[in-house]
Amino acid sequence: MTPIMSMQKSGDSSSRELLRNSSLYREFQAEREEILKHKWIESEKAGYDIGFERALTDWIIKHRSKWRKSRQERLAEPEQTTLGSIESRGTTICMTASGA
Repeated sequence: MTPIMSMQKSGDSSSRELLRNSSLYREFQAEREEILKHKWIESEKAGYDIGFERALTDWIIKHRSKWRKSRQERLAEPEQTTLGSIESRGTTICMTASGA
């Protein structure tokens, strides 16, 4: 492989990694996943594959605004999971782990 080709491959890889780490791309992926779930549910109800475009339109009209509001609230909350607590001489110490 020539040095130029190697640099192009390296550049493509870092561009893809940057894209995957962007918040806009993560939002797109999360929304797409919800649409695909909706497509599956509605296709099961209809007894046939309703197609992505129909599922997309239906999901946007019926669910998008509520989903976005819920997601924004969830993302705004500090991510803490209680691991447990220790009682020592009447004092309770709570241990938490922050999500990344």
